[in-house]
Amino acid sequence: MRGPLVVKRAFSEPLLLLAAFGSILLATTTLVALTMYASSIAEAGVRRTMETASYQQTAATVSAPVTAETFPRYDQAVRAELGRAYTRPPAVTTSLRSDSYTMPGQERQKLPELLRFGSYDGLDRQARLVSGAWPKPGEAPVEAAISLSAASATGFKVGQEFITRGRLDPRPVTVRVSGIFQLNDPFGARWAGETLLSRGVERGEFTTYGPLMVPRETFIARFATSVNATWTAVPDLRALTPEQLRPLAGAVAEVGRRLKADGCPGCVAASRLPEMLTQLDTASLVARSTMLIPVLQLLLLAAYALMLTARLLADHRRMEVALLRSRGAGTTRLAALAGGEALLVALPCAIVAPFLGPPLLALVNQIPWIRASGVRLAPEADLGTFLVSFGVALAAAVLLMSPALAGARRTYVEEQSARGRSGGRGLIERAGADLALLVVAGLAIWQLQRYGAPVTATAAGGLGIDPLIISGPALALLTGGMLGLRLVPRVSRLAERVTSRRPTLAPALGAWQVSRRPLKYAGPALLLTMAIAIGIVSMATASTWRTSQLDQARHQAGADLRLSGPPDGPELGALGRGTVFAALPGVTAASPVYRGQSEVSGELSVLLAVDAGKLGELFQLRPDLSAQSIGEMSRGLAGDQAGKLDLPGRPDRLELRARVSADLPLRLVLSDALGVWRDVPLGVLREGENRVEVDLRSLAGRTGAITYPVALRGLVAGAPEGTADLTLTGLSAGGQEVAAPRLTMKVSGTRPTMASFAPQAEPGPLPVVLTADLAASLKLGVGQTGRASVDRRVLPVKVVGVVDTMPTTSAGQKAVLVDWGTLQAYELGAAQLPRPATEWWLATGGGSAATAALKGRPEWDVTALDQRELAAGLRDDPLASGLQGALMLGFLAALVFAVLGFLVNAAVATRERTAEFAILRALGVSSGQVFKLLAMEQAFVIGLSLVAGTGLAVVVGVLVVPHIVLTGQASAVTPGVVLDIPWAATGAMLVLVAGVLFAIVAGLARNLRGQGLALREEQ
Repeated sequence: MRGPLVVKRAFSEPLLLLAAFGSILLATTTLVALTMYASSIAEAGVRRTMETASYQQTAATVSAPVTAETFPRYDQAVRAELGRAYTRPPAVTTSLRSDSYTMPGQERQKLPELLRFGSYDGLDRQARLVSGAWPKPGEAPVEAAISLSAASATGFKVGQEFITRGRLDPRPVTVRVSGIFQLNDPFGARWAGETLLSRGVERGEFTTYGPLMVPRETFIARFATSVNATWTAVPDLRALTPEQLRPLAGAVAEVGRRLKADGCPGCVAASRLPEMLTQLDTASLVARSTMLIPVLQLLLLAAYALMLTARLLADHRRMEVALLRSRGAGTTRLAALAGGEALLVALPCAIVAPFLGPPLLALVNQIPWIRASGVRLAPEADLGTFLVSFGVALAAAVLLMSPALAGARRTYVEEQSARGRSGGRGLIERAGADLALLVVAGLAIWQLQRYGAPVTATAAGGLGIDPLIISGPALALLTGGMLGLRLVPRVSRLAERVTSRRPTLAPALGAWQVSRRPLKYAGPALLLTMAIAIGIVSMATASTWRTSQLDQARHQAGADLRLSGPPDGPELGALGRGTVFAALPGVTAASPVYRGQSEVSGELSVLLAVDAGKLGELFQLRPDLSAQSIGEMSRGLAGDQAGKLDLPGRPDRLELRARVSADLPLRLVLSDALGVWRDVPLGVLREGENRVEVDLRSLAGRTGAITYPVALRGLVAGAPEGTADLTLTGLSAGGQEVAAPRLTMKVSGTRPTMASFAPQAEPGPLPVVLTADLAASLKLGVGQTGRASVDRRVLPVKVVGVVDTMPTTSAGQKAVLVDWGTLQAYELGAAQLPRPATEWWLATGGGSAATAALKGRPEWDVTALDQRELAAGLRDDPLASGLQGALMLGFLAALVFAVLGFLVNAAVATRERTAEFAILRALGVSSGQVFKLLAMEQAFVIGLSLVAGTGLAVVVGVLVVPHIVLTGQASAVTPGVVLDIPWAATGAMLVLVAGVLFAIVAGLARNLRGQGLALREEQ
């Protein structure tokens, strides 16, 4: 009997039952999808990080001194420990390097050129043979393969045999060159610590060639005389899950200690993997915790929407319940009826939701930035998913039956007397609970701003999710909406006074109705307010995140394309690099840049020298980071320039003739048309007449070209023994005499001396742009002049700009920006050698053709940082972008909840007032006026909700959004996040929501008119 009664009772109110079913189904499905999404995006983020991690980040090395006797034991122990540390055994390679051996025929020289032997497991898989064959084990003679670059430098040929002796081991070694090879990626990360192998030659106090690569067996038998061996483990981490991060990090970090305990005291383990895994674990936790923010917002909205529906259902049945109570139905039976009805609605939702979650996530895959990242979410329903679904559905059932239970104790007479009464304030407002929630929400947001993420340290010393911080944004939205309810009676009374003075009936009657029963409209208004606020905050967070990714890319790159590498090399010389880079496709501007660490008045800072005239085209500085524009900085930084002597034509060689009174070391400083400065050693000029030739072509490298004209800047003389006088007696370029000014200098003491080829004006203060913290340390402001020590040399400086943070620097890093030419002039004036161009900054118009061209020239040894690629990498990081998909899910669900809740409340309110409308029609009120009456009442709810929701979203956005936009490594963003509310999209969303809601009102009025409003006899 109870079962059919529950079913009949439930279906007696099909509209409210359908509304409750829709609310619960929407809540369970969306929350299940968000749960799946959070777990899937964390796994995708870990997988993507592992797939894109560099060789240096994932590789682990163990090094130890070995001999022929100890190597087998150490090799076995190292391989065993590395295999034990990883979840899947890694690929382990062994490399060995010998002591130094002399070049054939140079044994008696004081500073002979040297050779080294080496062995590398699997070299044949990392390199290709140019000629000959790979060496085979053997001792007489020792077969060895040599790189192409080393063969070019030494002149060794395939099949050539020679004898060499060790500097520590005098035993002769007969070597036969069996092959010449070329590394597949000579400048790749794998060879970062193998400079000799990648370049073939190392120049220093000694010049070393090689290494001559031999099989491991040969090396151990002949060259393992207490030399260093390195084992490198490269694991396959693509199947790593978030749960395995910390255990693996701990195991890898313990490798060195375990090896020492196992009898390898000289073993030293090194790896950046534990640090990266720990950081990734933190980032994964932060990503998942941040995605709980929209989950809690949606939970709160769903709970309130369901409570509104439950209250409507309870109000509609209060007389029925009171009548059942008067006829003997006890509280238990009434609770069973209410619970059965709630479960009848909730249980189907709990069963269906896990199967609707994956299709919903398939829609998330279509979000542009999720699709661009390559992440494809395809989760399946599992036990955890069903537990979440049933938990949410049961909670919804409890909410649905709670109002019915609260009214089950009233008698019929009490219900009759309470019917129609409505106070001006709700229970929550009268108790001041909204103010108490405001305090809690404020504390949570304060903690979020303080910690910068929704995680804090736990008592055990690890990291955990802070429930207070996570709930802060949701509580702020709820509290703001509840505080907005305090405006409903006041605004309604104001509207009543305004409309009562107008001659039209409908507005006055509508305003009077709202003013008479404000609590009837407060519930739908709060629901709409929260939904609108959630929608705008979600849109603002997504827009702010996308803007922040671009800001980070611009800040890290500094320009459209930033190239770094050695300032001079055999392929591209100092004067050849700029010409090649400026000619890359799409390049519209280029500047040499010096970027390096410098000590500025005791503060370790980044010194950045860029051509001030090209700052406007190159420099990527967000406008809000400085009170001065880039144009103002460009004009202010252009200081005094050094004089020069331009050489006519396009000479390939230069000849200087000079007379000195004593031996004098001398260097020539020159520059090209791109502004690159280069000092050329002229050697030691001997007493008397000297003729020195300079090969200008060698300054460009093998594949570079000089941008003419070449200009002579000055001569820098070192300290002679005593005093020396120098006179330039002649100068020719490309075989033609150059009319050079008479240049003389007198050199004495221990400091270098400079003579310029053109008149040098006394330089004024060096114009600089400082970071705000460095300016505060120097106690200098914009426009002020003072003295600062730059690399222990005191200079007068003038501050022409201050920036919060300098592009290309990390958070909190002090920096100085100067003009390239002005800095070089100061260096020349102090007889200092010019600063090298450590980087080149290029403007490419946003294209990536230049980057593609550079990738085809690995021999240039250039590292390119492309702003577009950097922005794409930041945008495509699942851990950083995961919040956006969760926000979109929450945003769409919030709008559906808002429309559904408004529809149900408006429909029920209209149905309850059918008799009232019939009386109005009988009194002569037209159907059009009835529609205007309904429109006035609902316009009050809609308008108040849209305005309050927008204002609430702006407040919550300012307080919360900048603190939940983090990097993929869960660190603070540099430059700081700036809230970006897309007002055009927000306005379109508000207009669309208002249009849908007014369409609902029009539909209800049309339905009311279709039913007929004639006053029946019983009414």
